[in-house]
Amino acid sequence: MAQTFTFELVSPEKVLLSGEAEQVQLPGAEGDMTILPGHSPLISTLRPGVIDVVLAGGKSRVYVRQAFAQVEPDRLTVLAEKAYDVADLNASAISTQLSEAEAELAQAKTDEQRLVANQAIAALSALKA
Repeated sequence: MAQTFTFELVSPEKVLLSGEAEQVQLPGAEGDMTILPGHSPLISTLRPGVIDVVLAGGKSRVYVRQAFAQVEPDRLTVLAEKAYDVADLNASAISTQLSEAEAELAQAKTDEQRLVANQAIAALSALKA
């Protein structure tokens, strides 16, 4: 049996995903990272993108925006302002999210706001394709 660690994806409303994970790939602000059992502690902001989770009972993919991750050797917690199960996203929902990201880009006043909006557009365009 593979080693696991506790994984939780939490939004302001509820716990969206919780379980024992074998590995989790995160879209870190500085680049993608894979979390495995025993990982060194860290806290990182996440760019808009897809979290790939390998749970003891299967796999899950979740699109997140405005999120950060707290990693401990035996636990990973992702706090996300917005999170959507990729399996539940249809073309219409992706188009709506894409339109919101494009509006945010048009209204962006700082380089950081433009960067985040462009990252969301790229992630959503990849999901749409």
